[in-house]
Amino acid sequence: MLSREKKSLRQIAHHLDSIILVGDQGVTPGVELETERALIDHELIKVKIAISDRQVRDAAADSLAAACAAEIVQRIGRVFVFYRENPKANPKLSNLKRFA
Repeated sequence: MLSREKKSLRQIAHHLDSIILVGDQGVTPGVELETERALIDHELIKVKIAISDRQVRDAAADSLAAACAAEIVQRIGRVFVFYRENPKANPKLSNLKRFA
């Protein structure tokens, strides 16, 4: 992904709220399913990972992104922005189509 594309996605994500919360248990199958559903609907989402250890938090984000075939566009503290294109996205739900 080009840097200008990432910049555009970060601008759209700035106004979004986190819709997925990963707790101390880490990435569970339920979290993976909910993230998958959110990416199908919204394409661009924020995920908050409430793990205090930075390395464990980054590893959890990487494993969640890999499990959902998504790309991490931005990392700020405990909040990560995930992106996965959906060519059949609903324009009323897609953050890219609503805020672009």
